Amino acid sequence: MLLTQRSATDLLSDLTTRNLSAADLMRATLDRIDRANPKVNAVVALRDPAELLKEAQALDDGPLTGPLHGLPIAVKDLVNVAGIVSSHGSETLRDHVPEQDDLIAARMRAAGAILIGKTNTPEFGLGSHTFNPVYGVTRNPYDTTRSCGGSSGGAAVALATGMTALADGSDMMGSLRNPAAWNNVYGFRPSWGRVPSDPDGDNFLHQLSTLGPMARSPEDIAVLLDVIAGPDSRQPHGMDAPPVAPLQAVDPTGLRLGWLGDWGGAFPMQEGILDLSASALEVFRALGCHVEPVAPPFCADAMWQSWTDLRSWQVACGHADLLRDGAPLKDTAVWEIERGLKLSALDVHRASVIRSDWFKTAAQLLDSYDALILPSAQVWPFEAELPYPTDIDGQVMDTYHRWMQVVVPVSLIGLPALAVPAGFGPQGLPMGIQLFGPRGGDAALLALGAAYHAATGWPQKRPAM
Repeated sequence: MLLTQRSATDLLSDLTTRNLSAADLMRATLDRIDRANPKVNAVVALRDPAELLKEAQALDDGPLTGPLHGLPIAVKDLVNVAGIVSSHGSETLRDHVPEQDDLIAARMRAAGAILIGKTNTPEFGLGSHTFNPVYGVTRNPYDTTRSCGGSSGGAAVALATGMTALADGSDMMGSLRNPAAWNNVYGFRPSWGRVPSDPDGDNFLHQLSTLGPMARSPEDIAVLLDVIAGPDSRQPHGMDAPPVAPLQAVDPTGLRLGWLGDWGGAFPMQEGILDLSASALEVFRALGCHVEPVAPPFCADAMWQSWTDLRSWQVACGHADLLRDGAPLKDTAVWEIERGLKLSALDVHRASVIRSDWFKTAAQLLDSYDALILPSAQVWPFEAELPYPTDIDGQVMDTYHRWMQVVVPVSLIGLPALAVPAGFGPQGLPMGIQLFGPRGGDAALLALGAAYHAATGWPQKRPAM
C-alpha cells in the first residue's frame, strides 16, 4: 500500500514512534498532490514545498508535539490560516493573507499538524458544488466531468485521492455529508457546539453551521474530532465531552435503526439512490441491527420554511455589508442576502418556533431508536459545469439549494450525523447515507460507523488516478 493510502491512525502511530519521518511523509504527500491535483483541483494555495519540507524536518529533529505530530493537512478555505492565502472563494479576498489562525486551524497546528495549504470551496461556502471565481471548479475523482459536491468538496476529494489523510470541513446544509457521499469517504457533523467556531460577532443566535472532521474511516474521524472539539471560554454554547479516540466499533447486535427514506415522497430522489441506500441498510441488518421504516415524523414543508428563513437571515447577517459595498458576489449569494434583509424579527421567531417543535419531535423519536437514517443526497453527482440542479427527474427545484433538502432535518436542529459511503451506482458514481442520533450522541454514532466500516471498507475502492 502506498504511504498516502494508509490511514491517519497508522501514519500517526508511525510518526510518534519515529518509524516514519515527517519529512518522508511530506515528500510522499507533495508527490501525490503533484500527480493528482491537476486532474481535480482540490488543494489550493499550496505552500512552498521547500518550506514544508523544512518544517517537517524540524519536527523530526525536535520533540513530539501532539496527537497530529507531523501530519500534513490542507485546511478548508473558509478558515483563516496565518501566512496562507485565505480567499473564502471570493474575489474580494483573493489576496487575503491572515496574520492569525482561526480557532480550528490553531488547534490543529498546536496538535502538531503541518498546515500545507487550503482545500477548495464554493464562494463563502454557499452551495453544494465546489466552484468559485478564484480557483475554479473542483472535480469528482471518480468522474472528472462531475461535481464533487460541497461546500467541503476540496476536502473530500483530497481524502479520496490520498492527498491528505485527514481533513476539516464545515456543514450548514450538508457540506460535510454531501461531498462525503459523492467522494466515497466519511464526513461527521458533530452535535452543535461540540466544535466551536471563532468567537466573532454574535455568539448566541445563529446555530445552523458547525465545523467538523472528514476522513476515510470513522476511526480517523475520531482522531481529528478530539483535536478540534472542546469548549472555548469566550463562547456561551460550548459542549464538553470525553475523547472518542481511539475509537472502538460497537457490537451493533440489537440496535434499532429507523429508515426515513424519501420522507414519504417529500424529498424527490433520482433513480437508484433509494435502492443503493437499501443495500447499505442490509449491511446493518447483517450486523444484527433491527432496521425498520419510519413514517415522516414532521411536516417537510414547515421544516423547509423554517430552514430557508433562518439560513437567509444568517447569510444576510454575515455578508450584507459586501452587497452594500458593491462587492462581486454570485447570484445565489445575492439572493440569500436580499431575502434575509426582508425578514422581520417575527419571521425569524416563527422559524425558530418550528425548529423548536421539530427538535422536540426528533428527541422523542430518538427515545425509540439508536439512530435514524436518510440518504446523504437526492441526486447523483451532476455535470461539473452546472451551477446546481434545476430539477430532479422533471420535478422543478424552486431554489438553488432545494435539491439538498434531505440534509435539513439534521442541520435545522444541530444533531450529530455521520455520512457513510453506501457504494456505487450503475455509472460508477459514489453515494452515501447519513446516520443521525440524539444531541450528544456523537461517540455512539461513530462507534456504529466503525462497525459498518469494518464490514464494508468502501473507501478502499479508490479512484483511478
